[in-house]
Amino acid sequence: MAQQMGNQPLIVLSEESQRTSGEDAQSMNITAGKAVAESVRTTLGPKGMDKMLVDSGGSVVVTNDGVTILDEMDIEHPAANMVVEVAQTQEDEVGDGTTTAVVIAGELLSKAEDLLDQDIHATILAQGYRQAAEEAKNVLEESAVEVSPDDTETLESVAATAMTGKGAENAKDHLANLVVRGVQSVADDEGVDTDNVQVETVVGNSIDESTLVEGVVIGKERVHDNMPGFKEDANIALIDTDIEVPETELDTEVNVTDPDQLQEFLDQEEQQIKEMVDAIVDAGADVVIGQKGIDDMAQHYLAEEGVLAVRPAAGRSRISRTSPRTTSATPARSPRRNSAATTSCLSRMSRTRRR
Repeated sequence: MAQQMGNQPLIVLSEESQRTSGEDAQSMNITAGKAVAESVRTTLGPKGMDKMLVDSGGSVVVTNDGVTILDEMDIEHPAANMVVEVAQTQEDEVGDGTTTAVVIAGELLSKAEDLLDQDIHATILAQGYRQAAEEAKNVLEESAVEVSPDDTETLESVAATAMTGKGAENAKDHLANLVVRGVQSVADDEGVDTDNVQVETVVGNSIDESTLVEGVVIGKERVHDNMPGFKEDANIALIDTDIEVPETELDTEVNVTDPDQLQEFLDQEEQQIKEMVDAIVDAGADVVIGQKGIDDMAQHYLAEEGVLAVRPAAGRSRISRTSPRTTSATPARSPRRNSAATTSCLSRMSRTRRR
């Protein structure tokens, strides 16, 4: 608990609290950092061992991934948490080498402790480590080998190395091939935008049955069983309005005195829906992603035309941004129509496609 008194904070600690400063605090911080490094050291290398972690709720995690182990550990010491942040940064920036980064950090702390015992000031040590880091980067630059995006063999070797020691190691050759093909499929002159590669997990099959889909996988059911489940070189229509007869703004009643009048009324509704579907088909769309309702009759007509329709699609902006770039799919453009109902149905769709 802390209260502000003037410019000085008042900190109230429990009776069991201890305060250390100077060399004692420095030694304790180094010891905490080295302890974290030692906890993952035995997982490093081809003969590294897995760790079984059990949390307070009884959940069991078996892994030798450094960042996973450190995330599962309940670490409160500030200096030790800084070593954990080293692993997290390595994971975010590179995606591999987390254990190595933590072990190196522990070794640097160990060597720093020896130098501190020789009365070398901590500021000088920090400056020396920064200079050593620059020199290490220069050595790495000289040792680096440039790899062409078309060098599939080398890229697969790199990907397989990154999977060594992970739970998917048994299928690393197959997965490495999928990873490289996926990255190569979205590479352009500006490089590789990894946001254009998505990993979707489907429960029920083994890792060996993983496959690469050079397109968009939509985790939604078809609105009609007779619709196709796969479309190649699709023209995608993104619709943020209902594909059904619009309701009137005011409550109205229709008095029908003859069965023929009722049939005419139903035929007119059906004709309106048919015109909406015809407008979608005439626009060239063979995949419809809707955010709102699709009338049963509209589903029937879309299925007859071989159009795949799904709903609802949350996050429309993500789909509209990703679909054309990932699949080379062409957003459909609506033709001019005289029908007011059809024009109203497709007006928002056109604006969505032009974004």
